[in-house]
Amino acid sequence: MKRLLFLLFLLPALVHGQTDVVQLKKNGGVLKTYAPGDYFNIETIYQQTIDGNITMIRNDSIFINGMPFHYKEISLVRDPRVKHNYATNGTILMIAGGGVLLLGAVNGLYRGDPAKDWYTTTSYVTAGALLLGGFLLTKAQVKKYPLGKKYTLDYLQIDPNKK
Repeated sequence: MKRLLFLLFLLPALVHGQTDVVQLKKNGGVLKTYAPGDYFNIETIYQQTIDGNITMIRNDSIFINGMPFHYKEISLVRDPRVKHNYATNGTILMIAGGGVLLLGAVNGLYRGDPAKDWYTTTSYVTAGALLLGGFLLTKAQVKKYPLGKKYTLDYLQIDPNKK
């Protein structure tokens, strides 16, 4: 019975449930909040690229895979888009654009047409749109937030015992 009373009343007083967090803000509005266990991909002011899970946030420092970084040393936050597979879909679109051009050349050779008649305006536009769309899609797989005027990274100290 004494153990049950200890667990119900004293144990919750000994456990710390709150942890410090870091917020990415755009013009004062919160875009994303990072806490221990979250994936974090950054570039420091020393041009180092670091990514990994946040192991701890303490004393104005963010520990990424156990390595501490002061939150003011971060110059860029990268947010990888994982909902859609941008790299694979972009590559497929670029291959399709190249395939349109290759198919026009193969058909022209098969029919015995002169090289100037292998492609029409439509095939150039289709191939160009597929190549450009695929290239832009591969570049859009990571959203970058350069810290400075528009984006800021704020450290929030939540633990009520700290002063």
